[in-house]
Amino acid sequence: MLNRIHITGMGIISAIGNSVEETFQSLNACKTGIGKIHHLKTRHRDDFLVGEIPFSNVQLAEMAESQVFDRTTLLGLIAAQQALINARIGDMKEARTGFISSTTVAGMPHSELLYKDFFENRYQGNFIDSHFSGVSTNVIASHLGIEDHVTTISTACSSAANAIMLGARLIRNGILDRVLVGGVDALSLFTLNGFNTLLILDKEWCKPFDDQRKGLNLGEGAAYLMLESEKMVKSSSKKSLALLTGYSNTNDAFHQTASSPEGQGACLAMQKALKIASLEPSQIDYINAHGTGTPNNDSSEGIAMQTVFGSKVPAFSSTKAYTGHTLAAAASIEAVISILSLQHNTIFPCLNREHQMTDLTICPVDTLQNDVALQHVMSNSFGFGGNCSSLIFSKN
Repeated sequence: MLNRIHITGMGIISAIGNSVEETFQSLNACKTGIGKIHHLKTRHRDDFLVGEIPFSNVQLAEMAESQVFDRTTLLGLIAAQQALINARIGDMKEARTGFISSTTVAGMPHSELLYKDFFENRYQGNFIDSHFSGVSTNVIASHLGIEDHVTTISTACSSAANAIMLGARLIRNGILDRVLVGGVDALSLFTLNGFNTLLILDKEWCKPFDDQRKGLNLGEGAAYLMLESEKMVKSSSKKSLALLTGYSNTNDAFHQTASSPEGQGACLAMQKALKIASLEPSQIDYINAHGTGTPNNDSSEGIAMQTVFGSKVPAFSSTKAYTGHTLAAAASIEAVISILSLQHNTIFPCLNREHQMTDLTICPVDTLQNDVALQHVMSNSFGFGGNCSSLIFSKN
């Protein structure tokens, strides 16, 4: 494949770890990060379980060595800094470098802290300055010294997948040499209350692909990948962690907050990603499924996998019972997890699952599987508005 896309660095922070190494340790121990709410100020503190990062904004600012106190920006900055260190990149001027970040919540967690005081004339600043989607992206890019191309993507839960996809296309078309791509979202009252209104939050640990599943657990976090061109990797003799070989984004245009029952958008995304990767369905060894634990998603995605792969659906699982559903960050967090699966030849299982889904003939991996021959891993991310994305990561 011409101008192959290499992943040369990864950074991550979520409820199961503050680094790639900690994340792998938690996954390998089948240890969930979902629990009680501690930092988000909500009357629902005792009603729902979430994948909350166990640090205050002040503590996160110390970790990021930053004076910023917006939680979204801090989480993104921590993960982005890790990715650059992992990729051994210090000078942003040595190559055409871009930054594509995604978020849905943006600066809303910060706005919520100040909103009431602002309208009661107790806060004299302008919280709107940190509210919009592009603010965290611009602050992180400025902090890292990235200037050549900076943009933000917000396509609900497929956001980070689309950021990864756009970065790959910019490299493939010779516009940039390397791109830092991923996503970040912090827990907020808006998302907790919004998903509660939609009646798709589980008050207990979520159980993706279980027949008695009730909904998702929200989470927060950030993850970024450094994508580099073949030329950049060869010229620097740099180690490539994996290849991004396939990607696709589609839309089933079925409903604002639900996937089509037949999984039409998901089917098309997986099929197009396979085509771009020049792979047959039989060559996919594992699927990190979107698997939110909601009745609609797991059924729709399962049916789509059966349609695409027929009687030979690869091993699959959802890792959202570890991290919670991190919305715009989900695809990049699960990209890191997919690459860890490739690196360690390990499939991380679904947690909490007990009952076979009656509308599917397939079932996910329920126990940790080591020493599995993995060459190609697919990662699915499906968002509100029918925005469906699939990525394929492969060993070099």
